[in-house]
Amino acid sequence: MEVRFWGVRGSVASSGSHVARIGGNTSCLEVVSQGHRVILDAGTGIRGLGESLMSQPPVKATMLFSHLHWDHVQGFPFFTPAWAPTSELVLYGPGAEGEQQLRSVLSKQMEPPNFPVPLSAMRAKLDFRSARHGQVIEAGPFRITPFELPHPQGCIGYHLEAEGKRFAYCTDVELTLAAMGRELGEVLEGVDALVLDAQYTPDEYEGKVGPPKKGWGHSTMIEAARIAKATDAQRLFLFHHDPAHTDDQVEAMAEEARQVFALAEPAREGKRISL
Repeated sequence: MEVRFWGVRGSVASSGSHVARIGGNTSCLEVVSQGHRVILDAGTGIRGLGESLMSQPPVKATMLFSHLHWDHVQGFPFFTPAWAPTSELVLYGPGAEGEQQLRSVLSKQMEPPNFPVPLSAMRAKLDFRSARHGQVIEAGPFRITPFELPHPQGCIGYHLEAEGKRFAYCTDVELTLAAMGRELGEVLEGVDALVLDAQYTPDEYEGKVGPPKKGWGHSTMIEAARIAKATDAQRLFLFHHDPAHTDDQVEAMAEEARQVFALAEPAREGKRISL
């Protein structure tokens, strides 16, 4: 199983030399096993992924959406494979009504005056489905388990298993070790790699620097590290970096996290990991 980060930033994309090392695109990951491809979220990072995939068409992929806030869907109109008639995309919207809600959100963001071309103009085969908590999705060698996460309007995390390896994606979650709960702990137990929201420092979260961030739906890097340690994760990738944080700030947050969990590191755009 190979994982590649195409977008690691949260809330809104950032650009400039101060974010060049970590990356400024919003959430998008690619996971590949035995030639089968899973795409997690469609933030602005998916544009680069699409360009890469079109070098070897046809494109077939399973797309898993964690939730439908703008920074996780805004790249989809610029995903080139969706415009190619040879592409086949299975798109899972989060929750029991995920199929209808995902189709609606992707369609609305491409309606005037937001975008000049409608979703209906995309020529790929688009198969919309729902990702329900605890209901396993089979996709090639992947066994995918969606699970609910605490976030305003809700969020779905995904546990992927293939070739004897396990990977968990938990973006946009406001979580502490004390509040994690046994069910979620069991899902994350012993994963080979854990991608976990770590947007804020503890001081930012508590309001010691700027307005308090409690209730905004995101975690601190310290709580992410505590959770990784408690669940015996093999590696932790701090994710959904604040758009206001520079590379140096993100690196400093990761260094603090390593004081709790030694195998913590910031998710970086373009990084590949093999499990």
